Amino acid sequence: MGCTVKREQHGSAVRLIVVTVGLLIAALLTAVHMSPAAAATLDRVKAAGKLTLGYRTDAQPFSYRDSSGGPDGYSVTLCQKIADQVKAELGLPTLSVEWVPVTVPDRLSDVQQGKIDLLCGAASATLTRMKEVSFSIPIFPGGIGALLRADSPSRLRDLLTGAPPLSHPVWRGSPALTFLEKKTFAVVKGSTSEPWLAGRLKQFEIDASVVVIENYDAGVQRVLDRKADVLFGDRAILLQAAKRNASEDLFVLDRLFTYEPIALGFARGDEDLRLLVDRTLSRTYRSKELGPLYSKWFGSLEEGEATFFQQSALPE
Repeated sequence: MGCTVKREQHGSAVRLIVVTVGLLIAALLTAVHMSPAAAATLDRVKAAGKLTLGYRTDAQPFSYRDSSGGPDGYSVTLCQKIADQVKAELGLPTLSVEWVPVTVPDRLSDVQQGKIDLLCGAASATLTRMKEVSFSIPIFPGGIGALLRADSPSRLRDLLTGAPPLSHPVWRGSPALTFLEKKTFAVVKGSTSEPWLAGRLKQFEIDASVVVIENYDAGVQRVLDRKADVLFGDRAILLQAAKRNASEDLFVLDRLFTYEPIALGFARGDEDLRLLVDRTLSRTYRSKELGPLYSKWFGSLEEGEATFFQQSALPE
């Protein structure tokens, strides 16, 4: 009887050791395979003495490289406010802030790999992208628009504005379908416009030519050179591009094909950084700073936009 009890106790102890060792191994493996960005960003920033912010150089008015070679734009300004808050939170007023250019295809992986601590550009917060990075509360009510030449055929404008090819099928063999299939559409690689356009053309069986370009500047140039009939992309960026090329008579349709809230990106699971970022944005949205800040990059803050920011701000 005593031997039996001892054997059972011994067996239980062995099982407990096995389970404990197994849990330790699992924890070690998780730590080994954890991405650099998965560690607490603020702790890493404090240890390194540096905050690294990623920005796009071609996404004006959100983020771009100004004439002096430095970062500028709406998103950049918001991230500068966040950087100031990081300094205050960490008690490091002399904390170094480094701005790193990023590309559309690599920007999310740069966050994942810890190359940048915060993505300050024009990234739409989508469910697919949330598998890779986390997003702040929205900073702008974005969406896909279309840029054309001012001398584009009125029929093309009517089709895009009236939306037969993008809201319901065009009859096979119809003049409208034949007209569209002779057109070339451009989209930026890695942007939400790329899968959206591919999906619409496939859904409505439109065999048009699609050119995938590296950035907005290249897409605008294709339209100017008549190598593309339409450039699809974030409407706010397209409007700014048309404004910069006013002498070329570019035209942006008065239509959003999608609604895509733009937000700042950071490592998944980093709730301390999320709290700091969202608190800074929310306080800015409720302050008198919002009107001048918005107007500088997008024009007058209308009632609809003001409501967007009021609803996006989180309560304390």
